[in-house]
Amino acid sequence: MAERRLVLVRHGATAWTAQHRLLGWTDLPLSADGEAQARALRGRLHGPFDRVYSSDLERARRTAALAWGLARPEPRLREIHFGAWEGADWFALPEDARQALLRFDDFAAPGGESTRDLVRRVLAFVEELPPGCHLLFTHGGVVRALLRACGEDAFPAPCEVREIAL
Repeated sequence: MAERRLVLVRHGATAWTAQHRLLGWTDLPLSADGEAQARALRGRLHGPFDRVYSSDLERARRTAALAWGLARPEPRLREIHFGAWEGADWFALPEDARQALLRFDDFAAPGGESTRDLVRRVLAFVEELPPGCHLLFTHGGVVRALLRACGEDAFPAPCEVREIAL
């Protein structure tokens, strides 16, 4: 089977990033710092890429526009949905919820999406990609899900770039 190479970019910072607030499907723009982080990527991403996608949320789309240019919006590249905990302060969450999210398994916010469902959603999208090299502008949870599928585990920083093969 031919290989898929993925170049993964986590979106730049938002106002909630600095406030340690959970940001899932809430559609916030990049902060001034996030815009600068995205611009700093321009010229560091080396194609050619067979396809370029971004999450359909503004912070990922804007990161793609500033760092690369055109990208196809893809809702399956969205961050995990935090449900009732959207916008919650990380430090105000129950300790068991924080630990489950850090472990990245058996976590689901009330009314939100489980980490298991996030992984299924993201891997279903990736399995549809043809062989080749694809550039994806997305979110920390999505990057982490894909890294774990390759046997790695990491918390990507804003505008961090990782390359994996699946």
